[in-house]
This record gives sequence, C-alpha cells and structure tokens, in this order.
Amino acid sequence: MTDSSPVPQEPRSPVVPGRARIGSDASDKASRAWWDSDADEYHRTHGEFLGVGTEQGEFVWCPEGLHEGDAHLLGDVVGKDILEVGCGSAPCARWLGAHGARAVGLDISSGMLTKGLDAMATGGTSVPLIQASAESLPFADSSFDIACSAFGAVPFVADSANVMAEVARVLRPGGIWVFAVNHPMRWIFPDDPGPIGLTATIPYFDRTPYVEFDSEGTPTYVEHHRTIGDRVREIVGAGLDVRDIVEPEWPEWLDREWGQWSPLRGQLFPGTAIFSCRKP
Repeated sequence: MTDSSPVPQEPRSPVVPGRARIGSDASDKASRAWWDSDADEYHRTHGEFLGVGTEQGEFVWCPEGLHEGDAHLLGDVVGKDILEVGCGSAPCARWLGAHGARAVGLDISSGMLTKGLDAMATGGTSVPLIQASAESLPFADSSFDIACSAFGAVPFVADSANVMAEVARVLRPGGIWVFAVNHPMRWIFPDDPGPIGLTATIPYFDRTPYVEFDSEGTPTYVEHHRTIGDRVREIVGAGLDVRDIVEPEWPEWLDREWGQWSPLRGQLFPGTAIFSCRKP
C-alpha cells in the first residue's frame, strides 16, 4: 500500500442491529467499509492508548493494557519475519520493527492503513503495509517465523478456521501464532460497560453473528462468535498446537472504559482471550 491520500468518508446510514448468517464476501465488505468510515473516530478515541502517534509505535494486546514489552508472548523477535494480521494503523507492527523484527502489517481497510502511513510519515519506524483479507493471505508458504493479531481480523471474519489455516500455511515449522479476541464468554452479556452488562442474556452457544444493517438492509458491521472450544478446534484443525490461553486480569491502575470493557466488568470476568499457538 503506497497511496497515502485521505479516504473519502460517506455519512453513515441509520443502524439497524440484528443477528444473521453472513458469508465471507459480505462480511469482508462490511468490515472494509466500517473501518474505512470509522478510522478517524477510532483514532480520536483510542489512538493515544494504542500508541499510534509515538515514534516507534506500541504493542498493546487488549483493552486491559497488556503490553508485549511486558508479556513477551511472541518471544525473541530480533531478526524474525513477523506478520501482523489485522494491523489497523500498525502500531504493533511498528513496535516490532523498532525492536529488531522484519515486520509486515496486513489489514482489509485502506482507511486504517492510511492512518498507519500518516504515522510513519512523521518519522520513526516504518514497516510495509498490505491491504488484503485475512482469509486469503497474499504470501508464499513458510514466509514468516511469527504471526500475531491484537484484536485484528479474527472476530470479524466469517470463516476464522480458514484464517487459522492460512496462518499455518505462511508460518515456517516451529513458527508462533498469537492472537487476541473478545473473550467468548462476553458474548452472553449485553455490550455495555455498566451494570446492564453484568446480566447474562444471550446464549453462549448461539453462534449467529451480530450484524448491523443500513436502511437498505446492507450489512455495515459484523462480529462473529466462537466458543473457546471452537477456537481450539480451529487451531488444531489447521495443524497447530495450542500452547496457552491467556486471560488478562483488569489492572488496578486502569480506570479507562473501552466500549464494553470497564473496571466494573473487568473485576468480575475476563474481557480478552489470547491464544498462543505453535506450528510443529
């Protein structure tokens, strides 16, 4: 991706939330349009927390503030070829590059990637950025030592099993794949950071995606649910080993709300699940 010109943004139509089965093409189209149109607001709200504007970027795994510099979930990154799947504006990929990795960022949204190009244009660490779907990675087999995703792509694709297979394909033997997603148990609670979000109302085993539609019935936002077991089966089905499932606790120092994440909910149950995998 080399064009850093601003992405035109159309006003959003009224949102009609619902639940519906939706395939890969429609899901990708909705996510691309959503993140293109939401890029400015997303960065106004979360850019500082994620370190988007810093010289070297930052690698924050989740709204609980877990930082790769402290967690070391990827191990030694120096000299490693690393792919960030669903990189957004690529603060994580830039942080990896600043710490000795040969990092590449991939995202479906040109609007989010443009934010990354803007950040890199001010100086500091630069990494290559690629626009593509996580369901069809445009890389040769065995191209990377490590792949990672901090809430990118995986919750928003219709066929996350295919993402696992694609990541396994581009990893070298012994390669590491670590990805963070909404903790599956969060699905049963309303998307609210306050007391309303403490009451279970949605069946955990209902995998029908959450979809927002515009006034013409076109999907504009999609989020897909998988159980813990689903995630493990998809990983194993791709030929990968599960090394760990990390459930970050809410830190005492953090009083920030992020969508459904809040100190109130974080003290009671996990908001994030981080799956650590290895290719044999």
